[in-house]
Amino acid sequence: MSKTPVKKTPVKKTDEPETTGHSWDGIEEYNNPLPRWWLWTFYVTIVWGILYTIAYPAWPLVKEATPGLLGFSTRANVQADIDEATAQNAALIERLATVELAAFTEDQELYSYAVNGGAAVFRSHCSQCHGSGAAGAQGYPNLLDDDWLWGGTIEDIAYTVTHGIRNEQSPETHWSQMPAYGEILTEEEIASVVQYVRQLSGQEHDAALAEAGSEVYLNQCSACHMDDGTGDTFQGAPNLSDAIWLYGGDVETLTETVTYSRFGVMPAWSEEYRPAQGLTQAEINAVSTYVHQLGGGE
Repeated sequence: MSKTPVKKTPVKKTDEPETTGHSWDGIEEYNNPLPRWWLWTFYVTIVWGILYTIAYPAWPLVKEATPGLLGFSTRANVQADIDEATAQNAALIERLATVELAAFTEDQELYSYAVNGGAAVFRSHCSQCHGSGAAGAQGYPNLLDDDWLWGGTIEDIAYTVTHGIRNEQSPETHWSQMPAYGEILTEEEIASVVQYVRQLSGQEHDAALAEAGSEVYLNQCSACHMDDGTGDTFQGAPNLSDAIWLYGGDVETLTETVTYSRFGVMPAWSEEYRPAQGLTQAEINAVSTYVHQLGGGE
């Protein structure tokens, strides 16, 4: 006959602290109060946190955070620093907006300010398309070479930045439109003119097709790209005789270009056309100077 086990009560040692009175499987919890210094430190942090949320921006609301009684704002501090720097450079900014671009190199202080300021503008507004190093990408022009669709003088660059290309913002934007020759030419004619363009640019080509494509080119393409394929900056027609291609010079890409055409768009960056995000005249002149001194242009 089995005996019911007797629950043993833990023997308390005389030097042990009091317990909370709770017991789990014979294990009791000591009632060790926290040190007074720790408790007061904890209470002070609570009070500090409450006072901080009252004095400084803290609690997020629907549109903004609570402003705080002190009116502190990191954005206001940054804007104050910007305003201070702008005030210090006010004379340079005024000259940057008014002096003719061609004369910038005659004033080393102004030129240095324009290049450095233009680099900042480029990184903020242009690098997303043209790349951080201005080398461009497929469909976005390389600004480091000498192949400029609309002219690469510093004045031409400033005009392009101001008015953009094929946009609906500026009435003075650069504008040209290549026809989609898939609606005009047969597939055989397109294939032949593609081979002729590859011949113009010194690439491997089918000589027989290129000979047939020369007539198609002269009838359909030479009005914009010129008889020798060197293009026309007045119309924004690219040079087809070099090795620089905006979309690609392989057979497949050229066939797509001739068949469907291309229609790249660049926004007008002047604040006249973009009131909220546009560039001032000083910023346009600065970024034009920066792009021109990269080594491309004319």
